[in-house]
Amino acid sequence: MASVAFLGLGVMGYPMAGHLKNKGGHDVTVYNRTRAKAEQWVAQHGGSFAATPAQAAEGKDFVFSCVGNDDDLRSVTTGPEGAFEAMKKGSIFIDNTTASAEVARELAQAAQSSGFSFLDAPVSGGQAGAENGVLTVMVGGDQAAFDKARPVIDAYARMVGLMGSAGAGQLTKMINQICIAGLVQGLSEGIHFGKKAGLDIEKVIEVISKGAAGSWQMENRHKTMNAGKYDFGFAVDWMRKDLGICLTEADRNGAKLPVTALVDQFYKDVQAMGGKRWDTSSLLARLEK
Repeated sequence: MASVAFLGLGVMGYPMAGHLKNKGGHDVTVYNRTRAKAEQWVAQHGGSFAATPAQAAEGKDFVFSCVGNDDDLRSVTTGPEGAFEAMKKGSIFIDNTTASAEVARELAQAAQSSGFSFLDAPVSGGQAGAENGVLTVMVGGDQAAFDKARPVIDAYARMVGLMGSAGAGQLTKMINQICIAGLVQGLSEGIHFGKKAGLDIEKVIEVISKGAAGSWQMENRHKTMNAGKYDFGFAVDWMRKDLGICLTEADRNGAKLPVTALVDQFYKDVQAMGGKRWDTSSLLARLEK
């Protein structure tokens, strides 16, 4: 059992912290910007809550975060009453936010200067993966810190990999989102084409999903897409945030992402249709409008 803090109880963080408490058996203190959510978590899972990130992090072996973006991450780490001012020597901060590689490197340097470790550890698997404790975790940082943190991370993960030094986890998550963007657009166009051609989409997917076109998106989203239902996962607003991070990094490193840039604009169209909180498979709705 480890002494753990978890900062950020959104749709991902709330169940992830629960797995650390119940599945991992750790002593967990939570912090959330909206105190009522922290109180709700404690009422459901036990443990305790703190009024600030610093209070949550004080004396802990491991501190996790899962917040919205770079600015939110800086706020709970190096901002006023942030966790970094209270982290003990030799402890490890594990950030599960999808953020930029730049902020990951910045915080890793700040942590090292203060005598503790920082791992950027974005996750993939969506809300369902968080609730079921089967997320994929892509980690950047020091090997020794990773080896210490992995048994704790395992409480909410089915795959955990060290991808390289600080920032490598975030870069790997960018690749994940780049690949998803193209897959979902292709699946949307395929279903749209099949409908226009008068085919039975269920029969089509049953066949092609067993061949080279098969994917997680096809297996898990085609039924809801075909039914015009888009409330089953990762929201368009969040995907646009992630793709923006990808495109900014591509500008920095010289990578060419023409399809990603195009799909990002398609998601902008979906937002304009009122689909900000629809899941990412709603690219089909844009084709059918």
